[in-house]
This record gives sequence, C-alpha cells and structure tokens, in this order.
Amino acid sequence: MKTFHYPIQINQSDIDLLGHVNNVVYLLWVQQAAITHWDSLATADMQKNYSWVVSRHEIDYLKAAYLNSKLIAHTWIGASEGPRSIRFVEIKDAETNAILAKIKTTWILLDASTKRPKRVTEELIAMFR
Repeated sequence: MKTFHYPIQINQSDIDLLGHVNNVVYLLWVQQAAITHWDSLATADMQKNYSWVVSRHEIDYLKAAYLNSKLIAHTWIGASEGPRSIRFVEIKDAETNAILAKIKTTWILLDASTKRPKRVTEELIAMFR
C-alpha cells in the first residue's frame, strides 16, 4: 500500500502540564491524517456516497514531542474485511526519523445516506494501493 505523508503543526494548546504534547492530541493528528489522505484520493462521488467512523484506536507512545518538534505522520491502509479497514500511522520526528508513536486504527465504512455499514469495495482498496 502507498504511504501518505501528513506534516504536523504543534500548537501551544497541544502542550500539557508536563511540557510535552498531550497524548489526546495524537488522536486528533491521526484523524486529520486519515481525512486528508481520504480527501486526496477519493473522487467527489466517493466523498458524497461514503463516510468513515472509527471503532478502535491502539496507540503505542514511544517518545515525547515538544512545542518546537518537527513531526510528520506516515499513514497507510492495511487489510480490509467487510465494512472494516485497518489504518496504520507512525508519527515521526521529521529531522531524526525517530518514531514517536505507532497507531493502529479500525475504521468502518458507512453509506453516507443511510449511515449503515457498507462493505469496502475493491475500487476503494485499489485506490489506496
């Protein structure tokens, strides 16, 4: 699968009482990277007909990020089965390439009009290759 690269901007509001990026902020970055990846590939019809929701996040925090850190998220799609699709994200230090966090997220594809789960099609799988 192709890897999508999403540059991350750290804001002062992302910093917690310990002086590093709050763990919850990583989830926002994962979501932003996924949405930007989808928007960069999906046709207008796909964006109109489908939407995605998260059913599970797994995060391993490996190193702290700070206000002046330069970060990038690398994301790609793993296996898809039925309406489920696995997305992987690695948040890295853009200067050292050190991995700060590894994330595995399960997304559910929905029919945009009915809001009901919909099987991930071969067309969608091929789009992410």
